[in-house]
Amino acid sequence: MSKSEDKAIAIFEGYKIRRHYDEEKEVWYFSVIDILHVLLQNNDYQTSRKYWNKLKERLKKEGNQSVTNCHQLKLPSSDGKMYKTDVTNPETLLRLIQSVPSPKAEPIKLWLAKVGYERMQDMADPAKSLDRAREYWQQHGRSEKWIQQRMTGQETRNKLTDYWKEHDIKDEQEYAILTNIIHKEWTGVTVKQHKGIKSLKSQNLRDHMSEAELIFTALAELSTRQIAETDQATGLSQNKTAGKKGGAVAKKARLDLESKTGKNVVTGENFLPPKKQNKQIKNRKKSDK
Repeated sequence: MSKSEDKAIAIFEGYKIRRHYDEEKEVWYFSVIDILHVLLQNNDYQTSRKYWNKLKERLKKEGNQSVTNCHQLKLPSSDGKMYKTDVTNPETLLRLIQSVPSPKAEPIKLWLAKVGYERMQDMADPAKSLDRAREYWQQHGRSEKWIQQRMTGQETRNKLTDYWKEHDIKDEQEYAILTNIIHKEWTGVTVKQHKGIKSLKSQNLRDHMSEAELIFTALAELSTRQIAETDQATGLSQNKTAGKKGGAVAKKARLDLESKTGKNVVTGENFLPPKKQNKQIKNRKKSDK
């Protein structure tokens, strides 16, 4: 992978893989042809394109839905021009990789098997997935107090999304729209803007929230669910209204707290690794020797 996550080119064992980051959906999309080029170890892209065309036909005949989850984006080509290219998200990409006989695919297949086994464990005993999440946060230096608040907030979030699912909120885009409405209402900024304040890119925003931000997010989502239940909100339009009302409850509480403490609840604080020393400091140390 390239050193900078916001670059459009990733490097895998010397192969260039074009990609695009969707800021709204917070998802990376990778060029299918480039991934196949790595798996097939071909000398030219034309062979990979022919393979992809045949693979699409075979998957369609088999009724595999992976192909329908691929769409096209304009990506740079070797001649510097932008061309429409088949891309897909990591989840669908991993499904496609399983259809390609290649030694390069084996490590990914083993990883998929491990993830699938863990998923089966989670379904049989959900507490195991919570234990894994707690262990992950502990390894990254989160305090027990922060971890407890993060998990409580996630439970509140899950109850809200369960309500949406049962009341005609149908796809990820609608979930994202409602989430953004609630978030902007109580914070005054969109999810994307909040991530920008914290200098985040593909990282999970909630994993970088302060204790106060987690608490107010949970309050906004708890209020939204209870208002939606009271109003029997159904569909996107009615749940938008509930979201604004729920976010307004947390906004009022935020403004009240800020007026009494003189401190902003929404801040740039995050848990990103500290940046390396700049060149001037390094050069000064060298000259001191």
